[in-house]
Amino acid sequence: MKRKFLLARDTSEINLPRASDDTSDIVLNIYRGGPNQKPENSYDSYHVPVSRWTTVLDALIYAKERLDSSVAIRYSCRMASCGSCGMKINGIPRLACYTKISELGTHTITCEPLPNFPLIRDLVTDFQEFFDHHKKIQPYIQNLHPDPGIDKLSEFEQTPQEVDEFLQFSYCIKCGLCYSACPTVATDTKFPGPQALAQAYRYFADSRDDAVEKRLSIIDDKHGIWRCHFAGSCSKVCPKGVDPALGIQMLRSHLMSITKKPKKRLAELRETSREGS
Repeated sequence: MKRKFLLARDTSEINLPRASDDTSDIVLNIYRGGPNQKPENSYDSYHVPVSRWTTVLDALIYAKERLDSSVAIRYSCRMASCGSCGMKINGIPRLACYTKISELGTHTITCEPLPNFPLIRDLVTDFQEFFDHHKKIQPYIQNLHPDPGIDKLSEFEQTPQEVDEFLQFSYCIKCGLCYSACPTVATDTKFPGPQALAQAYRYFADSRDDAVEKRLSIIDDKHGIWRCHFAGSCSKVCPKGVDPALGIQMLRSHLMSITKKPKKRLAELRETSREGS
């Protein structure tokens, strides 16, 4: 028997429930319109057949391919790795590919664009400002002397304890859900947001990084880390368990306890942490 292969663009045989499956219909309400359109009466409704494994993204793709090709959505990996399909689903920022309809407990699904992002069209938002905040905190390891006394590059070894200091925060996929849920971002566009601040801590806590003063000076600003009110909504909606609120609080504690010699103080804090573990 010949095996049948499906192209990535051909989703009809992957997503659609078969007649033998335990299927049901849902009402999928999708926000429609651009940045200048009034929100009143800006939703289109579609009846979509679903099974217990159907995700919100599957339903959206069905609606776009079978019912209305003009629906604008953004997606890529379909496995909660790229962060492209973030949207507000029944009032909560979620990844559409990571949200099963059966787990929502309702037959009416409302999909809206992420708040705190400029709207492009329908469910697609502009991430440029979000990425600008991310770049501003310089999210890369900076170390002018990674191998003192050695002329050639070599491996920078870390202990498991040193890796654990930042590993959780390295799982960020830049989906923007924490940014959309943050009440401070909604009122201050200069605020970096929980994603950028959590990544600032990720590199701050990395033993390979040597840009302590530079990183702290970037976030120690009236529109910086002190604008966080610790609502905790960023950590609640994070699909990867990054916990940006924890990173922000860790940075705050370092800023409040640090001396005029931050490198020396950081070395002391790291040494204390190692002894405690």
